[in-house]
Amino acid sequence: MIWAGFLFGLVGSFHCVGMCGPIAMALPFGGSSGWRYYAGRLLYNGGRIVTYSSLGALAGVFGQSLQLAGLQQTVSIVSGIIILLLLVLPAALKGKASSVLRTDRAMNWLRKKLGYFFRKQNLGALFMVGLLNGLLPCGFVYIALAGAISAPGIGGAMLYMLLFGFGTFPLMFLVSLSGKLISLKLRHTFNKLVPYVGICLAMLFIVRGMGLGIPYLSPKVVQTASHTTEMSCCHKP
Repeated sequence: MIWAGFLFGLVGSFHCVGMCGPIAMALPFGGSSGWRYYAGRLLYNGGRIVTYSSLGALAGVFGQSLQLAGLQQTVSIVSGIIILLLLVLPAALKGKASSVLRTDRAMNWLRKKLGYFFRKQNLGALFMVGLLNGLLPCGFVYIALAGAISAPGIGGAMLYMLLFGFGTFPLMFLVSLSGKLISLKLRHTFNKLVPYVGICLAMLFIVRGMGLGIPYLSPKVVQTASHTTEMSCCHKP
């Protein structure tokens, strides 16, 4: 299931272009020489990926606590349900959730820090812009994190989000070089595909959690006295 993070990031990266493309295209030059320009864009995207991986670790801590409680299959099913809810909840309801959680102050701080580093003309500042960019509210990232919860352990969740970040990298790097490389019409077309890809991902997690005995896709879970083990196939000895 780890590979699903990369595929979701790759297909959904057009959503990133629509949401974070303006930030990527507005990045400061980063230095006086040509190599610094390209290095700065690499560092910006590297910062995003580092943040995604760190968020993956937090998702892994939560997921592992549930798995240790013997809820391995339940975690996978719940992850799929969360993804579906994130896809169908209207934007107005998500906005109300933000006000209830009182995230406005954190977002104001984040925007101020982004503005501060945007005014800097060095490579370290571009890396920091990427780190902070990864913290901006994004339903696409939340869907990826919901999938990371069911990854095996903290390391697995980090790897899931790392691959997710690498999936978004090619397109976002191109956009940071020149936003004209990708037309608005093409971005809009692929943005329409993101919910469908999310639904496929959600169904994949739900089917996996059902333990239908399908090798690799939905293996049976064998309960033992000390731990729970997934079996990729069910051959009798």
